Amino acid sequence: MTQPAPQLPAEVWSHVFGYLSAADKFSVRTACKYFKKLVDHGSLWKDWSVVLGYHKGYYNSPFWGTLRRRKVTSVVLRGTRTKDLERLASSLPTLTTVVMDQSSQASLSFLKECTHLKRLAIRGSGTPLLLDGSTVYEPLQLTHLSMCDVKLPTIAGCSLISAVLPFPNLTSLVYHKARLSENTLWQDTLWMVHVPSILTRLPMLKHLSLSVGYTLCTFHNRSRPSPGPPGGDGASVLSSLELIDCTHSFEADAMKRMPGLKRLAVFHRYSHHQMPLGLLATDGGDLKTWLRDLSQLSTLVIVKGPPVKKYVTSIPDTVTSLTLCVAGLSPQDMEAVSVQVPNLLHLHIDPWPSHLRAQAAQIPQLFPKLKSLKLRHEHVSERDFLQLHQLKDLEYLEILDIRPHLSELTRKLQALTNFRLQVTTSPRKRDVLTCPCVCQLN
Repeated sequence: MTQPAPQLPAEVWSHVFGYLSAADKFSVRTACKYFKKLVDHGSLWKDWSVVLGYHKGYYNSPFWGTLRRRKVTSVVLRGTRTKDLERLASSLPTLTTVVMDQSSQASLSFLKECTHLKRLAIRGSGTPLLLDGSTVYEPLQLTHLSMCDVKLPTIAGCSLISAVLPFPNLTSLVYHKARLSENTLWQDTLWMVHVPSILTRLPMLKHLSLSVGYTLCTFHNRSRPSPGPPGGDGASVLSSLELIDCTHSFEADAMKRMPGLKRLAVFHRYSHHQMPLGLLATDGGDLKTWLRDLSQLSTLVIVKGPPVKKYVTSIPDTVTSLTLCVAGLSPQDMEAVSVQVPNLLHLHIDPWPSHLRAQAAQIPQLFPKLKSLKLRHEHVSERDFLQLHQLKDLEYLEILDIRPHLSELTRKLQALTNFRLQVTTSPRKRDVLTCPCVCQLN
């Protein structure tokens, strides 16, 4: 920078820099030492996570010093060499969130040095991993645990309950793509995930996400679990449940055991028209029953699965946020949904592999209270697309596909709303603990 920075208060510069993306901040900090100091202030990097790949060797002391000045407390590890992890633990002693890819039992040892660890995600393991109370510095401090595509030892693979027992204060548990050690039969683990027992052992649990196939997520008690803690009333505080391709293993009355659910996300492996020969096609009966039992539901996510008409009349009118990524969505389905959820505020609609076409123009009449909307622009005419300006309360529009001249079209739409509307073609930033399984499906 040839000219000195304008003499504005540091607070003003920090406010301006707060609107920049991470990439823009990196550019600004190279302009001069003054800007570098301001950009590296911790207030500008709140909730920011650093990805450590170790592909180019070791990170030096100035690098760690910069991260400490930014008060970085969340890391995603793409490399897990023991020496690197030891340096990480000593360089960032205030870590609260750790995401580990391709872990080994040896690589988990550094977690004992993370004295402030509260959120842990382990994704992928070539060798069996044994996770217990000795794995982390303070088991009672852990509130979020995510395991995806993790190979479990035979001794631990037959009970998820035993694996989470050391962490009674968990508020979020993600358990996806369970794998056992070699020579272990899946049939031996049918009771692996007994949901009522999980809820009893984890009284603080608010979010549960499961992806364990058709037989592992059963409510049936093939091996009776131990009773819960004495004096407990058995009431669950669970408010969010995600089921990824394991709906066939839940009883029809499963949701009666979780009446306080406010968010339900059901991800099916197939749409009703894609069901391979030899697999039993779902008729939506269980989903219909589940929805009838959830009187407090406010958020519903359905990806693929049975036709909407099979369960639409059971969607509670309490739902204000709805995601429908389903095939064969007809105008009649849209109208039926609008009748069921008259106070809908947030809608994500994707009738893949078909398209909304002229149905997009009907959205303002069907869902007039919308504040946010996600949809695909493909095969929607300009005339129909611009009808969205009739949504008087719409604040956020996310377009899920990018097409030529889209920026010009969105400017026209924004002009019709007096530039009240925020339009984006890139999804909002996700929490690093959000499992890729869910990102790819939703």
